[in-house]
Amino acid sequence: MDRIDLHVDVPAIDFKELRSAEEGEPSATVRARVETARAVQAERFGNGATTLTNAAMPPKLVRAHCALDAEGNALLEQAMTELNFSARAHDRILKVARTIADLAGQPAIGAAQLLEAIQFRTLDRNLWA
Repeated sequence: MDRIDLHVDVPAIDFKELRSAEEGEPSATVRARVETARAVQAERFGNGATTLTNAAMPPKLVRAHCALDAEGNALLEQAMTELNFSARAHDRILKVARTIADLAGQPAIGAAQLLEAIQFRTLDRNLWA
């Protein structure tokens, strides 16, 4: 499971929600947000770079582009300790958090993006009581 970057629990959809007339976010809106995030990544890594996406960042670039503030460092340290994450998981969390921040149009990784990225790693942990 450590080799899988995103672990997402997808619960069954409630019947009323499934039959609701309320529309979700249009695919075109999602596509535009993804294209913007990809453009940010292309600018970050430079034209002609061998690294094209956050997922492909080597450790040196992770340190350069995934800086955390004191709160973020404390959250990540707590998660690493309590959930017994590997060094690989550490870097993957930071890469996913950087991507979440890019999709939100945020220049820095905030606590919310970091916590969301950590959440994506917790399904392989024995957290269920």
